[in-house]
Amino acid sequence: MQFSQEEPNHKISISKFEKMLKTNSLLFFDSEEFESIIHFYLNNGKVALAKKAIKLGLDQHPASTNLKLFKVEIYIFEGDLTKANQLLDELHLLEPTNDEVYIQKANLLSKQDKHKEAITFLSKALELSQETSDIHSLIGMEYLFLDQFENAKQSFIKCLELDEFDYASLYNVIYCFEFLEQNKEAITFLNQYLNTNPYSEIAWHQLGKLYYALKNFNKALRSFDFAIISDDTFVGAYIEKGKTLQKLKKYNEAIENYSVTLGLEDPTSFALLQIAKCHEKLGNNQLALEYYYKTVHEDPSLDKGWTAITKFYTKQKNYQKALYYINKAIDLDSENMAYWKLYSNINLRLNFFEEAERGYKRTIELGDYELETWLTRTDLLIKLGEEETAMYNLLQAMEYHPENAEIEFRLAGIYFKFNETEKATYHLTNAMNFDKEYLFVIKELFPMVTESPLYINAVKKFTL
Repeated sequence: MQFSQEEPNHKISISKFEKMLKTNSLLFFDSEEFESIIHFYLNNGKVALAKKAIKLGLDQHPASTNLKLFKVEIYIFEGDLTKANQLLDELHLLEPTNDEVYIQKANLLSKQDKHKEAITFLSKALELSQETSDIHSLIGMEYLFLDQFENAKQSFIKCLELDEFDYASLYNVIYCFEFLEQNKEAITFLNQYLNTNPYSEIAWHQLGKLYYALKNFNKALRSFDFAIISDDTFVGAYIEKGKTLQKLKKYNEAIENYSVTLGLEDPTSFALLQIAKCHEKLGNNQLALEYYYKTVHEDPSLDKGWTAITKFYTKQKNYQKALYYINKAIDLDSENMAYWKLYSNINLRLNFFEEAERGYKRTIELGDYELETWLTRTDLLIKLGEEETAMYNLLQAMEYHPENAEIEFRLAGIYFKFNETEKATYHLTNAMNFDKEYLFVIKELFPMVTESPLYINAVKKFTL
């Protein structure tokens, strides 16, 4: 329910009402004053005070439909849907043409996940109401609940036809276009919208993001420029422009745009991180490191900041520092497969084989089933003298990479080492049939095996 009460009178009503509560006195308010007071409290999340105002309002104006509708809102908010439904049925009998009754009924049905029925009631409210923009928006939301994105899109477009500055509906329209994978249609829609609203920074911003998604970076850049012209304090536009300039490898200009955002609001870790990456691309390593450190200082919980520092030191071949910082990232997100992979690679560079093996094991547990991961872990286990664990690792790998020569040669080598000739010969035969070029694997991992008569005789069968 919307109110047009002037601000001074509005404040007077609130002050008068709160004074009445403090002094435990009883003052008279007309029903519209009560509606304004209740609306104020609900908008500010002061439900207890809203309930007091509803009770006192109905004591003084027991026939007021609008006050009863506020009571319905409270019932719905508190989850007492039975009482809300009963009161709405009573109000419908009294005022069958009151659009707000249908809106609240729809709200009640929506809470019960009866979205189709809610749309039916909202459609009836449309017939009765003179202010239809908000109702179209509610219908659009119900269609979203039903995953009917085309219908939702049309509802939000109607909102914009009635109120071109309804930016919430504009965002929702674009969301529907994107979900329907209608990016080109969304671009056409926004260009038409901008023909009549050329200074809409929101529309230019959304248009730029769509061009960016289609990798049309020059048009994206132009759109973000217009968004900034429309509102030179629009932080989001500077951020997106910076991202676009990075894609175009215009790193100095990207830094300038990210730097603008630092002056418009509190520094964000995202902007600081991107500035660091741009400096690194430009070869300004000291500045890059400075901004990487600023990133994690601004947001110590940002694991991406710690991994960026890790990768920086890895490129510099300073593996000790890289290891320190990847451990920071893992402490923040121990379920991140990529972090464990990086951890493993760094430990491998440092010849910390046990730690590297532990890392590769964890990456596999988290879903990294790449052949290279299985093989590297296997080779580490063999190096550590844990051939039996290596064997089980390879048997698991076969589930994801069947008929793979590299796996089969390693299994053959392990079984030859264990003197399990039958199994060794079986896997060697498989390996030679798949790709005999990888025979060198056994020599590299099991040099002693290649000197045994059993191995030599088995290989001869394939070389004769």
